[in-house]
Amino acid sequence: MSEATFVPLEIAVLTVSDTRTEETDRSGDALVDRLERDGHTLVEKRIVADDVYRIRAVVAQWIADEGVQVIITTGGTGFTGRDSTPEAIEVLLDKHIEGFGELFRHLSWQEIGSSTVQSRCLGGLANATVVFCLPGSTGACRTAWDGILHEQLDSRHKPCNFANLVIPGSGQHG
Repeated sequence: MSEATFVPLEIAVLTVSDTRTEETDRSGDALVDRLERDGHTLVEKRIVADDVYRIRAVVAQWIADEGVQVIITTGGTGFTGRDSTPEAIEVLLDKHIEGFGELFRHLSWQEIGSSTVQSRCLGGLANATVVFCLPGSTGACRTAWDGILHEQLDSRHKPCNFANLVIPGSGQHG
């Protein structure tokens, strides 16, 4: 990290689940705890059923909102019948962050072995908003935040980061 000033980001968290409630949403809570611990601001947290159109509606609304710089979803990235987060989000992205899923699966391999191939997590940019879709497990959320997002959402991280792509007036990697 350089001596530059930290710039907190405005982050929205979406839990995709047919069963979780605010009381049982440990994955969403873990993300909120980490983003706030790192000095970022939670703009909004929601839970939505695993339905392509409901997911897409919430994320599209946040992408259009100038007050949201980062969107993190948790859940719906596997292969079961209702897992549909990638299908909901991919069409909204202007650019895909191919390395995000690759790096996540690399880190996850150390924790869950070959089961990591069943993660369809993804990242991308849309309307100057960075979007990350994570698996629904609390462990996966911790892995993604601690191993990738903690640094990539910090404008001081060198040689490059995603924070500087969403900070107004910055428009560069770092």
